[in-house]
Amino acid sequence: MRRRASLVLLAFAVFFAAMAPTLRWYVFPRVVKIPSNQYQVTVLEAKPATLLNYSTFKAEKVDKITIVQTLKGNVEESRRIERDAGRDVVVWDSLSYVAGPDGKMVSKIPERYIFDAHTQDPVNATGEMVDGDPVRRAGIEFKWPFLVEKRDYQYFDAQTRTSAPIHYKGTRTFRGMEVYYFEQTVPWTRVPMPKSMPIKGITPDLLAKTGLTRWYTTRRMFWIDPVTGAPVNGEEIHKEELRNAKALMGQDTITVFAGHVKMREDYVESVGELVKSNRLMVLMVVSYLPWTFTVLALLLLALALWLEARSRRPEPDARPGPAPDPVTAPA
Repeated sequence: MRRRASLVLLAFAVFFAAMAPTLRWYVFPRVVKIPSNQYQVTVLEAKPATLLNYSTFKAEKVDKITIVQTLKGNVEESRRIERDAGRDVVVWDSLSYVAGPDGKMVSKIPERYIFDAHTQDPVNATGEMVDGDPVRRAGIEFKWPFLVEKRDYQYFDAQTRTSAPIHYKGTRTFRGMEVYYFEQTVPWTRVPMPKSMPIKGITPDLLAKTGLTRWYTTRRMFWIDPVTGAPVNGEEIHKEELRNAKALMGQDTITVFAGHVKMREDYVESVGELVKSNRLMVLMVVSYLPWTFTVLALLLLALALWLEARSRRPEPDARPGPAPDPVTAPA
């Protein structure tokens, strides 16, 4: 009976020992992924800021500029691209909507971001664009891969339509969470005019005919959860200018927008809660369950060996009975 029990325990030990690496190295890269139907809204603010008044063509100090960033998963496009790509693909249709202190639109930039659901690597496919312009991304945008490494990554900048390194600057603590801090500085670069302008009748082509050019620089900062790869906080020190404007506006360079953009407090809290819940699910697959199965396999193996050793011990001799009466020879 003991030998049969030890064999059963040994079989379970082998099973759990095999499941531990299987979860980490086979199940995780195939099962854990970004859902294709994700919807997320983030509100950022620059308080105070400098903003161009298009009615006077003068840069003015304002109390606040609001930026609403919307990410919406396009399930139909994901399925269409997956048929050709042969892998799980996510399509995010995003919109960055900038509003002035009066709530009126300053600019809006739509994007379509296509990437691998498991690795977050870009998938270059038809429809990939920024503000209606076709692009071919290299590197990440919006989100880092699962299990972030302590290294630099290529990050795509939607304004310049180019990718450049975003640098790992160390491990920090953000509101009780251990995060990786990344930073990137985009030098002054000439960028396209937005397709949507705040004044009706003014178009990028019309501005181009006047000789105006738009220039942009930013220092972007991200605090990234190393497990899920999701930003728990993001900031930018952002500045845009119109140059070659002397003939039209009386001076060569005019500030269009300048300010320190930060996530609004309530969105920092909601994003943090979302990241914590997703973090637990990822850790279950890559850490908690594999280690639990490993320890359980060792315990079951030890118990099986102990039972097997006991089953092989010789049985102790039976307890001796009473001594027989002595036999005497007949007289």
